Amino acid sequence: MFVRTRRLTLRPGWIEDAPELAQAIAHWEVIRNLGRAPWPYGLADAEAFLRQPRRTCEASFVILAHEGPCPRLVGGIGFGPYDDRPHEIGYWLTPSAWGRGYATEAGRAVIDIARTLRVPRLQGGHHLDNPASGAVLRKLGFVPTGTAMRYSRGRGAEVPCAEYALALSDEDDARMAA
Repeated sequence: MFVRTRRLTLRPGWIEDAPELAQAIAHWEVIRNLGRAPWPYGLADAEAFLRQPRRTCEASFVILAHEGPCPRLVGGIGFGPYDDRPHEIGYWLTPSAWGRGYATEAGRAVIDIARTLRVPRLQGGHHLDNPASGAVLRKLGFVPTGTAMRYSRGRGAEVPCAEYALALSDEDDARMAA
């Protein structure tokens, strides 16, 4: 599945993307805010990630920005099972792409995909020391549902997190309002 927005292309990651993926994600400022990525992050980690089989209940994309003559890999986004949540949205951007609205633009596209796939509800979260991610979730219409401790592989520790949800069906919307 491919998605083209005004400034971005979202597509599945290919093994040929591994060097560019490793370069884009391998920043402590990125890894510290992710749950599953190891630190340090190298080429072998990117290759292993790109070789993972994907289940039908998840969608995973690299984010390519159309900033110059060739699209540039600037991040990743997707949704799928995470711990006890069946449809958790996750995203990251390389630091040079921060502050441009790419996460929100990519998030809107992924929410549209989730609706098309009849996902009733997306959940998300962010480490409390990463408020910018919370701002993205709120711009996308997610509402706070509480806080929890979540494990960050890169940090090697439990981290306090804010949790959010977005109802994508009328039935789930009524359930969330109750």
